[in-house]
Amino acid sequence: MPKTTRGKSLWNTSSHGRGTCPACAATRIKLLYSRSRTDGKIIKVCKLCRNASQAKLDGTQS
Repeated sequence: MPKTTRGKSLWNTSSHGRGTCPACAATRIKLLYSRSRTDGKIIKVCKLCRNASQAKLDGTQS
């Protein structure tokens, strides 16, 4: 049987959970994972950047 509620919460978010990743600058990608920066701000990142180094999240590394 199909799971009818799979991904339903994404439809309630703005742009259906998509945007530009602040860590890798990929556009129109799903931002599902929360990470914190050193200044205490919580940002949403893509699946590829969920395990990125802290320097990449802070923007000090290209």
